[in-house]
Amino acid sequence: MSGLRVVPTFRHGRERLYVCREDGSDVAWYDREAGRVNLLGEDSRDEVLHALKPFLTGPVTVGPPPVPTPAELARLTLHPDDDLAPNRPGEALLVALDRDPGPARRLRPDPRRRALLAEQTAGQALDRLEGVGWRTLHSVPLSGGDRIHHLVIGPGGMFAVHALYARKARVLIADPMLTLGRHEAEPLLRRLRADADRASYALTAEVRPLLALVEPAEVTLTAQPRGVRVLRDTELAGLARLGGVLKPADVEALHGMARDRNTWGRV
Repeated sequence: MSGLRVVPTFRHGRERLYVCREDGSDVAWYDREAGRVNLLGEDSRDEVLHALKPFLTGPVTVGPPPVPTPAELARLTLHPDDDLAPNRPGEALLVALDRDPGPARRLRPDPRRRALLAEQTAGQALDRLEGVGWRTLHSVPLSGGDRIHHLVIGPGGMFAVHALYARKARVLIADPMLTLGRHEAEPLLRRLRADADRASYALTAEVRPLLALVEPAEVTLTAQPRGVRVLRDTELAGLARLGGVLKPADVEALHGMARDRNTWGRV
């Protein structure tokens, strides 16, 4: 076989080098991150490795493409409109603000923009956990117009994360009530537990509630809230230290189930 060419592509944030014939058909691809050359035909092995030689950055595994896992097969058959994985942090608020940005001049800041900043700050911190085996979904819709700001799945289990804008404000938590600055207290922790329970029902696995306070001046807890983890946004990276709950295959299977919009239609 001759005339093979190497074409670099980027898909889902990962670089792949495809080896193609002159007619454009693929014969193999090289995944640098995985260190693997996937051959579509064993008879082209030597020619493919010769074409890729200038691009190989270290030891590689060579062989046929791995068999897709059940979670990967489910993802491949998922309609794009039903896939929640592409959602950005604060996706629902971004859409709402795009549809109705509000008046150009306001006497007070639009509370939606503060809420968006909180979700974006927490979401970006959670997205950075992907390198240590965690997966995050943003703006997970629940029936009745409710939603989970972030659903994070990893070795330490699953958490329904609610991001709260608290910049330079004092936060007092007296379960189930939360007082933010001079605002009236509200039973926010009760809502967080209810959302986590709905997620547990949808996924048939335990989901724990987590409150992420974004840039608070001070946080006071009269007692440790029942079953609710409370963290500042700067502490979310500490979730990477949790483990012993889910295996990597379980994380992928649950993520594959959670990213399907139809999973949440009944809760």
